[in-house]
Amino acid sequence: MGLWLHLPAHGRGRGLAPELRQLLRQPPASWDLPELPELGGPLVADGWVAEAQHTTARALGASHCWFGVNGASGLLQAALLALARPGERVLLPRNLHRSLLHGCLLGGLRPVLFDLPFDPATGLWLQPDPAHLERVITAALAQGPIAALVLVSPTYQGLAADLPALVALAHRLGLPVLVDQAHGYGEALAAQADLVVLSCQKSGGGLAQSAALLLQGQRLQVGAVERSLLWLQTSSPSALLLASAQASLGQLTSAFGQRQRRRGEARGLRLRQHLKQLELPQVSSPDPLRLVLHTAAMGINGLEADDWLMRRGVIAELPEPGTLTFCLGMRPPPGLRWRLGRQLVALRTALGGPPLPAFVPPPLPLVAEPEMDLGLAWRAPSEMVPLVPLAALAGRLAAAPVCPYPPGIPLLVPGERIDLARAEWLSQQQRLWPGQIADTVRVVAT
Repeated sequence: MGLWLHLPAHGRGRGLAPELRQLLRQPPASWDLPELPELGGPLVADGWVAEAQHTTARALGASHCWFGVNGASGLLQAALLALARPGERVLLPRNLHRSLLHGCLLGGLRPVLFDLPFDPATGLWLQPDPAHLERVITAALAQGPIAALVLVSPTYQGLAADLPALVALAHRLGLPVLVDQAHGYGEALAAQADLVVLSCQKSGGGLAQSAALLLQGQRLQVGAVERSLLWLQTSSPSALLLASAQASLGQLTSAFGQRQRRRGEARGLRLRQHLKQLELPQVSSPDPLRLVLHTAAMGINGLEADDWLMRRGVIAELPEPGTLTFCLGMRPPPGLRWRLGRQLVALRTALGGPPLPAFVPPPLPLVAEPEMDLGLAWRAPSEMVPLVPLAALAGRLAAAPVCPYPPGIPLLVPGERIDLARAEWLSQQQRLWPGQIADTVRVVAT
């Protein structure tokens, strides 16, 4: 029997929300319903969906909630379009998910990308502290007005920011805040974020593509959010996915769901302690349901570790050059400590060696805006240029993102100028992500 330690967090059904499990026992497709009057929809004032959204908002501490059926990706895009008008600048972290970049393109927004602290031992971007973010906002405002700030917390690996301090700083400087909390549990609402996006399959017992957008405060009008949802969400939402959002978020806030999560977290902490006793290096993460193996410390590229484990029935969620992230899910599988421990010890024996060299951070300014309009660069006539020789790439404008998936973080954004240092760094990344990054880059044709 395999060890499936990947998303969705329900773990192939083990942790499904009880109401959703009951619904799925009904006759096939009996739940595939249109927006009947008694059912309604996310933008309909009356009906079951409206009532469920209101109940969910109240339980999570928000003023409004909208369920989404196009995942956190679709709701992040809708949130961006609600925050900014065409031509306005939005401040985005370098570890943004690619869906936010797509949202900028759809809305005609100007992305201003800000650099983040970097850990050379793991190759991971870290969360900014308030002093770093204040430098970022100050530098961005010096180049023109900013419509909104986006933060990602927690990250794919469970690394969380000091959201109360960061949100308070942004508000003091006049910026509304959208938090991509696809891998979180709604903590950003207590931090007073204006808009928060949750994924019901990443941190709850819901199905893939079910998600929620939450609003609080007076910095944004409800009508602006609903208008952007109307533009981007389907007019025929899946009743099953709407029920998934309701059930999983209800589970998240219920006494039963909280007990279930505490039990899962306790098992996750016991797993960490067991692996520590086996001297298997881990990356510290505040989420006990995310285990991040520090493969670089074992002398192993995380992508190679993932391939080796997958061929032996252990399927992780996120391989990266320096780490391998396992999502334990709402109900971690039985026997996890011993089964995973044995496999990781065998991995170290088979592939391990001296620690990998330190990773090199991207040579980026604190804040940067693409030199060519994002949409124009993405649509422009283009050509493929090899990463080597570097001189052929240096000085060109990117025409498409370079984006390993997962995690879906763009290493290069359309319209960015590629100088020699950036070309060298991209070449290095191509060697670190075998099979994920091509040996050519699409650039704007000259």
